[in-house]
Amino acid sequence: MNPRRIRFHRWAGPADLDRGSHDGTAVRDGVLAIASPHAEREYDDPHRDLPAETYEQATWTSPEVSPGFDLTELVASWNARTPPGTWLEVALQVSTPDGPSRWYVMGRWAESDQDIAPTSVPGQSDALADVHVDRLHLREDARATSYRLRVTLLRRAGSTATPTVSLLGCVASRLQGNGVGVAPPGPALGTVIDVPRYSQQVHVGEYPQWAGGGEAWCSPTSTSMVLAHWRLGPSRSEYAWVDEALTDRFVPYAARHTFDHAYDAPGNWSFNAAYAARFGTVAFVTRLRSLAEAERFVAAGIPLVVGVAFTRDELDGACYDTTGHLAVLVGFDDRGDVVVNDPASQCTADNAAVPTTFGRAAFERAWMRTSGGITYVIHPAGVALPEPPAEPNW
Repeated sequence: MNPRRIRFHRWAGPADLDRGSHDGTAVRDGVLAIASPHAEREYDDPHRDLPAETYEQATWTSPEVSPGFDLTELVASWNARTPPGTWLEVALQVSTPDGPSRWYVMGRWAESDQDIAPTSVPGQSDALADVHVDRLHLREDARATSYRLRVTLLRRAGSTATPTVSLLGCVASRLQGNGVGVAPPGPALGTVIDVPRYSQQVHVGEYPQWAGGGEAWCSPTSTSMVLAHWRLGPSRSEYAWVDEALTDRFVPYAARHTFDHAYDAPGNWSFNAAYAARFGTVAFVTRLRSLAEAERFVAAGIPLVVGVAFTRDELDGACYDTTGHLAVLVGFDDRGDVVVNDPASQCTADNAAVPTTFGRAAFERAWMRTSGGITYVIHPAGVALPEPPAEPNW
């Protein structure tokens, strides 16, 4: 069985951010900001029927990162604030034996949809790679040994406002040829974190302009559960526009603010991490190698949002089939089976029905086989992560 090759790299704080190349950016009070824009750019938002606008821009580019293996996939993360009239664009470039690739845009993002419509960028396909919403995926016969990340900070021409970026990250994976094992129970055996329970099914039919309503809101509902666990999230004044008659009004708010207008859904992994970071967390997307690594987070008191796909026949207790789903891994029962706050649990519009237990082996196989162990890690800065493994994936 080949080992799962995964490495996460982050840039956070002055020491890390000063290692990159600044073109009009600077590190101020520990975050990346516009210092002196180096160019102007006209942006005609493809998802809004408004005239094109002119923005000033400044760019930061990371040093080259060599994960130590031939990578097949990259997923970027960012923690940022974007005051009115500002936004940012994140892009990735890989190095191959023939030289560096083009820059692939991984997201145009703002914390609000009032200035731009946050979006991934479809149509980025060439002989080397494809961008699949939030993933840069290399073609089967391609070889890349390193990458760079670039963030462009933009503000409306004539403004003095600036986006600020506190964290940039990227997880590199080699997914081809990885075997899937089953990790035996470990340090979190019998530990279940008390995480608030929210059902996406409660919101079916609500605000259909965002992917048809709650039936498609597994990711923002899961992200909202973890934020609520940390007693964080939007204030009542922020979600005042949500109908007062609705339950858990912060969930429609999260669906709106994680919505990817090109993907036409709020399931963009990077957007969900960026949304969570708005409320004072450190949040990023990575991959875990097994439930053994997940147990280390649970033992440290940190619930995880995990991406998985399955049929109802594969997971005993699932009432539905899914080609892609997010849920909160909250712990392990006394047998080591996986306890999940599943926002689609029992296909019932009832928050009390959310907790579900899945067989350990079946869940791990589905998680690894379908998403390669995709995980959102969301935690307050003061809550320490477990010690990472030798090939760090957090």
